[in-house]
Amino acid sequence: MLRRLVAGLAAITLVAEAAVLVLVHLVLGRVTEGQSMSIAGMDPQVMSTATYAMGAALGAFLLLCAVLIAVAAVRDRPPARFARVLIVAAAVTHGVLGALAVGLVGWGAFAVTMVILCLLVLTLMLHTKAAGGLRPTSP
Repeated sequence: MLRRLVAGLAAITLVAEAAVLVLVHLVLGRVTEGQSMSIAGMDPQVMSTATYAMGAALGAFLLLCAVLIAVAAVRDRPPARFARVLIVAAAVTHGVLGALAVGLVGWGAFAVTMVILCLLVLTLMLHTKAAGGLRPTSP
């Protein structure tokens, strides 16, 4: 029951975070598009397009992780190998974002990022414990 609850909460928070990050990238892309100066010789159109692309890629990545976690919650099984790799990548990304957020945005953003990181790690650890732990593979 706890595994499903934690995985469901992790999926919901990832969907909400994906929506917020896509919205932030849309705003940043619009602001960049509206400027009429170049930064270090870069074209503002290229920068705004890159911002839109990064927002879409990050949102899609988080949504994919949310879907994979939701599938694991519904099935009450550990995520498959590919899903575990993506969830670990999302956890590492949240760790790096948390370290950046504390300096750039503040402690509130750091706390939110760390809560999501904890949910991701807890999702992986609860499912690993249910599967009997990590088993070494023979060479």
